[in-house]
Amino acid sequence: MHSDDLILFAQVVELGSFSKAAEQNNLTNSVVSKRIARLEQHLNVQLLYRTTRKLTLTEAGQVLFIKAKRVALATQEATNAVAGFGELIKGHIKMSVPTISGELLIADAVAEFCQMHPGLTVDMSLDNQFVDLVKDGYDLVIRTGYLEDSSLIARYYLDSHWIVCASPSYIKRYGRPETPEQLLQHNCLLYSYQTNGANEWQFKGDNGENYSLKINGCFSSDNASALRKAALGGHGIAYVPRCLVYHDLRNGELIDILPQQVGKVLGIYAVYPFTRQLPKKLKLLIEHIRLRYKAMEHYF
Repeated sequence: MHSDDLILFAQVVELGSFSKAAEQNNLTNSVVSKRIARLEQHLNVQLLYRTTRKLTLTEAGQVLFIKAKRVALATQEATNAVAGFGELIKGHIKMSVPTISGELLIADAVAEFCQMHPGLTVDMSLDNQFVDLVKDGYDLVIRTGYLEDSSLIARYYLDSHWIVCASPSYIKRYGRPETPEQLLQHNCLLYSYQTNGANEWQFKGDNGENYSLKINGCFSSDNASALRKAALGGHGIAYVPRCLVYHDLRNGELIDILPQQVGKVLGIYAVYPFTRQLPKKLKLLIEHIRLRYKAMEHYF
């Protein structure tokens, strides 16, 4: 079965006629008819009832149309993803990205993008602070968190889930908390960068709403990697993005101790100033980073 026949079938159904599909694809009516017949022959089912006035889907045709439409959308998405890569992209881009995503995937993705476009230069800073795009002259910012500035345009990438974790040595020595409230009896490692307070950890309530729990600990840092190292050393319990400790969890060096109860989920976005026509270099870079996030979605 040819995937382009599936796409053509979806177009015939959406447009409601063989002639309109033929015109859109610069084909003759007979070619369209033969290709749909070839599809029916391959599947050994009738897909359409044809009359002089309209086309009607058979039961099998209805099922196939849903699948064929997905193939058409996936093909269009793949085409859009690389559209313009053959053109000369040049100029300069100033961007800011959060430290965790920057170190995990964005730095490599952006360096790769620069190699693909020799006429382009990118200045990328790793910073967890919410920079002022317009005032500081940024073309693009990757943000993790809540967006409030309506004068900016945001492209959603994915959600970053947070976890509560500790090393096996810590759990062996101090026990494993079974509920969020039991964290109050433990040394918790505090992430001072958190916008809602370093000692306020979010959990899921019985009513479906999140609630904050005030925890305590003897060590705090504005650097999540420092908290990871402290947790790996068995010095306390950390509340960090899952992507930061993905490999530690897989290797058993850290344990996700409250997997069903943590309530903190933050969106990751590409953000840029409002413009009527987004420059192609930015459009392509945003898409390039999106594909890299998509490939590593299981980390988050």
